[in-house]
Amino acid sequence: MTAWAFATFWAFLSIAVGQAVMARRFVRTLRHTPAKPLADPPCPKTAVILCLRGPDPFLPACIDAVLRQDYPEYDLHIVVDSREDPAWRIAEQAVRKHAASTVHMKPLTARLPTCSLKCSSLVQVISDLDGSYEAIALLDADTLAHRTWLRELVAPLADDRVAAATGNRWYMPDVASWGSLIRRLWNAAAVVHMHLFQIPWGGTLALKLSVVRRSDLLERWANALCEDTMLYRVLRQLGYRVAFVPSLMMVNREHCGIEDFFRWVRRQLLTTRLYHPAWGLIVAHGLGISLILATGLVLLAAAAIMRNVHAAAWLAAGMASYWAVMAALLTTLDEGVRRNLQTRGEITTSMRLRDWPRTFAAMLLTQMVYTAALASALFLRIVDWRGIRYRVDGPAKIRMLEYKPYVNDADSPSALQSL
Repeated sequence: MTAWAFATFWAFLSIAVGQAVMARRFVRTLRHTPAKPLADPPCPKTAVILCLRGPDPFLPACIDAVLRQDYPEYDLHIVVDSREDPAWRIAEQAVRKHAASTVHMKPLTARLPTCSLKCSSLVQVISDLDGSYEAIALLDADTLAHRTWLRELVAPLADDRVAAATGNRWYMPDVASWGSLIRRLWNAAAVVHMHLFQIPWGGTLALKLSVVRRSDLLERWANALCEDTMLYRVLRQLGYRVAFVPSLMMVNREHCGIEDFFRWVRRQLLTTRLYHPAWGLIVAHGLGISLILATGLVLLAAAAIMRNVHAAAWLAAGMASYWAVMAALLTTLDEGVRRNLQTRGEITTSMRLRDWPRTFAAMLLTQMVYTAALASALFLRIVDWRGIRYRVDGPAKIRMLEYKPYVNDADSPSALQSL
């Protein structure tokens, strides 16, 4: 028993060190890569694309922020699932406030049965763009872009080796429900892995339009569940890379329930399974940590029953060390992101001492829910996204089972994130 406990102790320590190395690399990138907005002359004419289905709670603020960009030449292209969708009226009102002539708003008319509605929207918009555009920038309805967001996003595209640039999300909900707290904790770890494996995020993403047109991206999107995760593999095959922009960590203040989080994270994992070569490593990492945690708990219970003090001490020390390192990493990551947010004048909230008992409980719960979602994503074939059900038989074998207009009845702002 003592030998098993000793080995488990070192397993916990090894995992903690590995996590610390990855997180330190990400934090170093945040701290030592200041925002580099592009100056006026090289700014490419850009089409900012916003795809909508359903009334996201921050949609008016999202559109308002996009139309206030400090950028010389850009147009906002909004594609809404249908004119009857509640998002159409909300977007129309938000645009009307600015009396902007650079906004193009259309309903989605080419709903392809072989891909998600978002991919259909992107194919429709990009296919209609004229030759004057040099870049496209994608954002989600929960992305609140600061004034220099677009300048910072397209800046890396000036490098001939870069075909795409991306930021990432950071959850900072005003309501600390269990679901919101779990999502915040999971995402803190996820952004580190996304940075390590160069997984782009479609909520803040820029692409060279010339590369999109020279490649088969539009054809791939016409047969895909999502638009962003596949980019790493596609662009690498073309000799390009995806650039991460540390200054574009975008705050999301929405809340969600545990069930909403489970459905949402399972879909995130499914897209990684379908489109990213690091899927095997992600599975091994996630399930491996869960296995070691479960083993540690079982052995600790056995040591307590057998009154093996030495074994119990090694196991308790291993688990305590692991969770202490995780707490320290969470604090360091949060501080690094908040520092970036404060430089652009955004209000941030730090974790308070009185919140830590709840946070430690949520850390364990996060691991449990994440493990269940990861296991489910391994075999998932039917997925719901914003009220539409898709059958997934492979990366390019997506089938929309039935189209239904968005119905704004029992849906809540939190539920929107998981659909």
